[in-house]
Order: sequence, then structure tokens, then C-alpha cells
Amino acid sequence: MSYAVYVGKNHCADGYGYLAGYGDEPSSHWLDVVPRKTHDQGSVIEVGVTPEALTPGVRSHVTQVPETFRYLSVGYSYYLGVPSPLTNGGLNEHGVAVRDVWSPSSARLRELTPPDQKGPNYSDLARIVLQRARTAREGVQTIGELIAQYGYSTYGGNSHLIADKDEAWVVIEFAGGQGLWVAERLNASSIRVSRPGYILDIPTSFLDDLNYLGAPHLIEFATQRGWFDPAIQTTFNVNEIYGDGNGRPPAAAWMESELEQRATGPERVAFQDVVWAIRTERLTGDTAGYGQVVPLPEESNPDLRVLWHAPIGPVAAPLTPFFLGVESIPPEYRQHRYLTVGEDASFVDDSDDDDVPSAVPQRIEATRSAVATFKRLLYLMSEHHEQFLPEVTPVFEALERELVFDLVDVVRSARMLTDQSEPDLARRLLTRFSTDQALRSLDLGEALLNSMEARSRLLYGVREERSWRGPEQLW
Repeated sequence: MSYAVYVGKNHCADGYGYLAGYGDEPSSHWLDVVPRKTHDQGSVIEVGVTPEALTPGVRSHVTQVPETFRYLSVGYSYYLGVPSPLTNGGLNEHGVAVRDVWSPSSARLRELTPPDQKGPNYSDLARIVLQRARTAREGVQTIGELIAQYGYSTYGGNSHLIADKDEAWVVIEFAGGQGLWVAERLNASSIRVSRPGYILDIPTSFLDDLNYLGAPHLIEFATQRGWFDPAIQTTFNVNEIYGDGNGRPPAAAWMESELEQRATGPERVAFQDVVWAIRTERLTGDTAGYGQVVPLPEESNPDLRVLWHAPIGPVAAPLTPFFLGVESIPPEYRQHRYLTVGEDASFVDDSDDDDVPSAVPQRIEATRSAVATFKRLLYLMSEHHEQFLPEVTPVFEALERELVFDLVDVVRSARMLTDQSEPDLARRLLTRFSTDQALRSLDLGEALLNSMEARSRLLYGVREERSWRGPEQLW
């Protein structure tokens, strides 16, 4: 399903906005930095889904652009019939951040989806926006152009939340194979939570309104089908006509209300509030594959853009900052065999020609896996959360406060090096800082885990029931 939170800069104590969230997938997750690349004329990208997908389709190709931008993103290895690696989004060098979130289309649209559908899937769209968009609006337009030219491979309806320093857009791509999509602009005074992504009433003349974008035939198609009557209805309710009809999701409404209350306080919304929004045990548990917070400041140096990353849901892992200028990701945070699809039938030793070789290099697999470590911590902490959750959360919050403070000096030092024509030294500094803090976070997680494991065994033993025990959630 996934989860996304946008808070406009007018609400924020730092003077800039935030895009945050997590992805709901059970497979392996890893952080990746993708460099700026040039591509030969005629290059293409393979996109779409396979006949094995939940909503079947066929693979096809999209023309690649001559140059793609540098970006940070989280990859993962599985969604039914959608080839790996997948992504829900990330942050690119122009300060465009993307989150992908489920948004179910109506049954009558899903039934129209052809069995040989083709075109980009949800992950393809997120990745292509990161590769090509200089602004959030340009990201929306890129999605619309791709759908119009190549089609769209759906699994039943989806959305993206795309943000930059000035604004954000909720984009909903509908099932049905009809090229239907719509986008709503969120300004600097907006707060929006997506799970699922939603858009409610839009004007029937939305094509003339700068706050909306969408397929030119969005309303005409519904009118032709008898789903909408412009003579009677003065606005077009997107969710009612093309979506699940449930309106604003109750849990999303709760979180929007919480953030709005904080925004009206004297301190307004701070970084810690955004982290809380994706950490609270009421919304974040085992399904959250990772956590992500992206600050959206005015920034002239792309290397200094920051993506805060937690290797699993932040309820059981701290967020640490990764600069876009890092030269590499620490091996512990890269792809491991743990929960990676296909690794159960492969070997790192590929000497036997009959075996499928592992996708993970031997030396990488020999390192600790941050995902595996923090997953263990999640399961221990959740089982007896009444005791352990109040211990863990303040520790993570203290680490993050310290990192926010340290970040100021690191950015200042990197700017000085860059101003002295030493960008390579600046990137080495950024890489060292991000790596050291990520490993420090992992060490902290292991220390908490070892203490919790010893105490839990003595106090409660090892529970063997397969039922889940953890905090009550709103989802």
C-alpha cells in the first residue's frame, strides 16, 4: 500500500517543506545512489508487467532520454509480476522527491483493463520521474506524457506524490487501460497524507485551472459511460467516480489533523514531527519496508541534498542522513540475500552451471544486513511493546536530534571545500559522514537488540504462536 506525508514550507519551523513516507513490501530493501548518465541515441527502457501479474500485461519499451539525473532511491525485489528491481521513489539532483502510494480504482474501471495491457508500471513511473524531472510539475507532466504515448500497466490503481521546494502534486493513475489520470496541486500551505492516495472534488473546467492537471478526456469518458452528468453535477468527484468511493481515508484524516494542530503551534512543524508521522506505532509496523524523510530546501548544490533513511519502518529503526553527493552506500545498507526474491534457489558460489548465481556479491553478503538486524529488533520490541517501545523510541529520537545538529557543520564544511574548488574532497566528507552515522545507527540497533533479546527470554520465554502481537494500528 505504502504511505506518504507532505507538509508545505509555510507550516515548517525550518522554512522548507518535507516529503516523507514508507513502502509496504515484504521483500528485501536496499538504498541505492544512481549517478547522472548519458544514453546512446535510440536507447530504450523495458517497462510494464508480465502475464503473471495480479493484473496481467506484457512487457514493452519506452524511449530513453539522452541524459538522466543523479538520484537516491530505495530498491526492493518483489511485487507479483513486476520485474525487480522496483522502487517507490526517492530524491533527485534537482530537488524533486517522489513517493508511490496505492490508490484503488473502481471495480468498473478495473474490469475494463485489457489482459495484454502495456506501458510503464508504478515503479517505472517513479524511477523515470527521478531520472527526468526538474520540478514537481514537470514530474506530473512526464507521467501524463508517458501514459498518453505508451499506455499504463496497472495493478488496480495507483498514485504518486511528487514534491519540490515550492509545491507538491498528488497524481492518480487509474486502471482500465483508458489513459485516465488526474493530478491535484498542493501549495506551500498544504498538508496531505496518502494511504491510499486520494483526490476528491475538482472543477469540471480543471484543464483551465493551474491547480489541476489530467487526461483531456477525464470527464468526457465518465460522461459517455453515464457515470457523470455535467448538467446536474457542478464538480467532478474523482474518488467517487473513478476511485474506491471511500473519500478521505480515516487514518489519513487523523494524521493530517495531528500535523495541522502542530502547524498552528508556536514552534510549527519541525523535522522531529515529520519523523513522528512515519514512526508512530499507530501507523507503522511490520508492513513498512523502510522509512524515508526528504527535506525540501532551496539548495544550489545538488550534492548537499539529503534523504533521511531507515532500513525498516522507523518505529524500530532510526533515520540517518544520506547526502546525494555520497560516492557509495555502505555495504550493510545495500542489497543482501535476506528476503530477496529468488535467493532461496541460488548460491553465492556459482561454480555449478546448473545453479542460478546469487545477485549479491560474496563480500557484500559477508557484511551485516541492516534490514535483518532491525527486523529482529522490530519483532522483539513489538511482542512486548508495553515494556520495550518506551525504551527504544527516546533513544532513536536522541540520535536523530544529534544528527540534525551535526549536519549543520558538515554542510558548512562541504560548502567551504566546494567554494575552494575541491568538490571531490567535499564528496569524500559527505560519504564518510553518511557512512559513519549509518554504521553507528546499526551498532546502536544491535546493542538494543542484544539487551532486549536477553531480557525477553528471561522474562517471557520464546512464544511459538504464529499470531502477531504488537501495538494496535489504525490501518
